[in-house]
Amino acid sequence: MTIAILGGGAWGTALAQVIASGDRAVTLWARETEVVEAINGAHENPLFLPRVPLSPLIRATSDLGEIAGAEAVLVVTPAQHMRSVLGGLGQSAQPLILCAKGIEAGTHKLLHDVAHEEHPGSPIAVLSGPTFAHEVAAGLPTAITLAAEDEAQARAHAALIARPTFRPYISTDLSGAEIGGAVKNVLAIACGVVDGAGLGQNARAALIARGFAEMTRFGMARGARPETLAGLSGLGDLVLTCSSASSRNFSLGVGLGQGKSARDLLSDRRTVAEGAATAPVLVEAARAANIDMPITEAVCALLAGEAKVGAVVERLLTRPLGAEHRA
Repeated sequence: MTIAILGGGAWGTALAQVIASGDRAVTLWARETEVVEAINGAHENPLFLPRVPLSPLIRATSDLGEIAGAEAVLVVTPAQHMRSVLGGLGQSAQPLILCAKGIEAGTHKLLHDVAHEEHPGSPIAVLSGPTFAHEVAAGLPTAITLAAEDEAQARAHAALIARPTFRPYISTDLSGAEIGGAVKNVLAIACGVVDGAGLGQNARAALIARGFAEMTRFGMARGARPETLAGLSGLGDLVLTCSSASSRNFSLGVGLGQGKSARDLLSDRRTVAEGAATAPVLVEAARAANIDMPITEAVCALLAGEAKVGAVVERLLTRPLGAEHRA
């Protein structure tokens, strides 16, 4: 049976390539007509994943109706569009593996809760971890977290997507897997700002450590397990995206650190920096729960154009001194 993927961006295309490498047929749904035509006609996705020859086992479509018979559906649409895409999928009991990273605006709900509301009969899983799409598509070694509601379900999903160079580690902590991925995107923007503003390696190391403390505070308040946050989908993903220009969120931060506007930096439709959409939602959710997240607040202020880099840095450096495990 076919495995379906919703979302024809870089990550969705890379996952299609992974699954097809196991001689499995893949149906890839994409909004963009040019993406569908390029994948079906030339076996490539030059818009989102250029210079990567794709398997002929990948067939693209813009018709959600063609997803109906798939054995499982990997949902790779941006977090803020997930509800509408799932709503258009029609009701079925197909397993849904959520591969986006974010928190829904307005409701502050995690994506597995959104999926349960739209598809109450479907088993839900989360796939999250340190993954650059171009490396995954090239078959470079990758490890990732696959979380489901019970261990048997997680093992079954892992068996569908595991390949020699793509290794899922199973978990039953959906909240932890999702929160790690969502928060690290915002922190990657912050690390990019440090790089763009020339603040040095000491500052970036401090920001990663203090950012992980923010991730942990928020995650624990939302029911995540500390070992999940310290694993691939939390700390692992944080380290990757806070240290490389291959991260779209890090690159966005570099531009902000250089004084460019968020609007200009986000104008390219090929650049989906989920952290930009997640930051204001995360700030709202943290304030509502009285969770201290000063780095996240700083990123949100920069994205909204409410503060300059110098002022934000000064604000962080002049916070009251305190014990590391509490401050």
